[in-house]
Amino acid sequence: MAKIRTLSQLQEALDAEMSWRIKEISDFKLATKGQAASSKTFIRAGVALIYAHWEGFIKASSEIYLNFVDNQGHIYRDLKTCFAVFGLKGRLGLLSSGRKARSNIEALDFVLAEMDKPAKMSMSSAIDTESNLSSKVFVNIAESLDISTEPYATKFKLIDESLVSRRNKVAHGEYLDLPQADFIVLADEVLQMMRSYKTDIENAATLESYKRLGVGDVRNAVGTE
Repeated sequence: MAKIRTLSQLQEALDAEMSWRIKEISDFKLATKGQAASSKTFIRAGVALIYAHWEGFIKASSEIYLNFVDNQGHIYRDLKTCFAVFGLKGRLGLLSSGRKARSNIEALDFVLAEMDKPAKMSMSSAIDTESNLSSKVFVNIAESLDISTEPYATKFKLIDESLVSRRNKVAHGEYLDLPQADFIVLADEVLQMMRSYKTDIENAATLESYKRLGVGDVRNAVGTE
């Protein structure tokens, strides 16, 4: 992935990631309006496609945001803890699992010494959808980026039952009989969640929400007085 340094580059990357997904989902919505027999086939395939775009977009857009934060030139101390974790996770793992005092001391000394060094995110496996992007997994990803999941809480049942559960049935070769109207609602709801997540990332980047309060020009504190 190319380095993303500016807000305009972030916007372009997110727009590109979103546009082709909207096109494919829209094509399937249109295809389900055909004859009853073929419509059912498109609906079953469409459920799998909608899930694939849900998982794919959340992962890709989250990685785009991390790429942006990674290229802002901050030291670890400037960043909120959840972002520093992406660069220090390896040593933090030693602290949580190591039994030897020396290993723990060395790991903590390393972490403390790194706090004033340039932050570098470990991007290779930073965002893990677990190949099953349920509401629980989504919350874990969003919280790792300091994105509030409260606005999505009313959609958790839809994610788990209407989307993930149905997709699993299709993936495992089970029969799924979903009315066309319900398929359209599902497609529209998932697209709206994807758009909302995109907006959340754009706002977080614009407001520099990845910074600790008191670091530089923290715009997300404006208007709170």
